[in-house]
Amino acid sequence: MSDWNAKIIDEFRANEGRVGGPFTGAPMVLVHHRGRKSGRELVSPMMYLPHETDDDVIFVFASKGGAPENPGWYYNLTSAGRATIERGSETYAVEVREVTGDERERRFDEQARRYPGFAEYAEKTAGIRLIPVLELTRAASTG
Repeated sequence: MSDWNAKIIDEFRANEGRVGGPFTGAPMVLVHHRGRKSGRELVSPMMYLPHETDDDVIFVFASKGGAPENPGWYYNLTSAGRATIERGSETYAVEVREVTGDERERRFDEQARRYPGFAEYAEKTAGIRLIPVLELTRAASTG
């Protein structure tokens, strides 16, 4: 894990999910996933878009800062179909679903409206890749 991510994770945990600097005021989540090749447990901090009516659903964006390839966590999440997240001071399991078509456009456009950096990432990837949007839905408890 990079020092950058480690600092964000530490700050997130020390402040009940709030992070400062470039993330001040932005909704943040820590996504726990297993490397599909390494088998290692990984944690990735990311911004999210809350669902407008369902607090058990959030959307994350595989932007990788506008890099030409998707981030590794995208493949880990889509291949596993499940993950665990830390949101605020709560930790819970989620189901993962890739959002496509008009719904993907709507979710991405809303995130880009709220946080213009996402529009810049889309410009950087234009003609190379479409930035994936993943829906993370709280998994039904089994006990």
